[in-house]
Amino acid sequence: MATADTVLEHEHDVQQGDQWGGGKEPFKVSYGKLMMWYFLLSDAFTFAGFLIAYGSLRFSSPTWPVPDFVFSTAPFGIHHAPLIFVTIMSFLLIISSVTMVRAVQEGHRENKNGVVFWMLLTILGGIGFLSCQAWEWTNLIATEHMTVSTNPFGTHVVSGEYLDDEHGHAYKDGTQREQFKAGQSYLIHKHFDEKTGHDEWIQRRFLAEDGTTGVQQFGPKAFGALFFFITGFHGFHVFSGVAFLTIIMINAASGLYVARRNGYEMVEKIGLYWHFVDLVWVFVFLVFYLL
Repeated sequence: MATADTVLEHEHDVQQGDQWGGGKEPFKVSYGKLMMWYFLLSDAFTFAGFLIAYGSLRFSSPTWPVPDFVFSTAPFGIHHAPLIFVTIMSFLLIISSVTMVRAVQEGHRENKNGVVFWMLLTILGGIGFLSCQAWEWTNLIATEHMTVSTNPFGTHVVSGEYLDDEHGHAYKDGTQREQFKAGQSYLIHKHFDEKTGHDEWIQRRFLAEDGTTGVQQFGPKAFGALFFFITGFHGFHVFSGVAFLTIIMINAASGLYVARRNGYEMVEKIGLYWHFVDLVWVFVFLVFYLL
């Protein structure tokens, strides 16, 4: 009896050794995919911290830029088209996620040409998104003059009418003045002064309904800093993803993964990263462009 118990204990030890000795994959997932999931989880916490900080400042500030006004322009001289351009950006990224799914499917089928084709479309979608983001940043910095420390966008906290026009000149007698309401968006204009030869900010004077006068103020500084930092951080992820996708596509085209016969696992791992980048953009889009 003792001998039988000893044998059973020995077999149990052997089984445990097989289980924990590296012979079996944990959770039936390869080491590479498991580490990718760990990385994405830690990255999700990072983005969550940034977006929660933005939300805290957004809802604790008495005045904040209105997205329909800030993001109302598009290329080719299109104005007063709220969120049209960012919708195109989002569409490109979402479509690239669909093509990434197709690349993974073709990898499971060991179809090298299919993997390369769908990965190429995914890369083009990522490049298209980055190009749109570059245009948006250029427009906000060069045209709207928004920086990490200066925010020309905001909302009125009073109702009334302007005493000066958008060039900083007082309205002539008999000229109808521009009116505004509380909560309405405004833009501080940058005007070229021919006398000094320099650009100058025009902070327009206004007359409130209660008879008091004031000067248009800049919006909260945090908006510009948070926008460029968070969208830039996400853009860096997209750029990194495009770089890795390109490398893996070239490897797949060269036949490097054919001999492994593992369903193009490398394509599946970069696919997890790309889907994560797309998912994060959904939340970035929500907090910056909709709230």
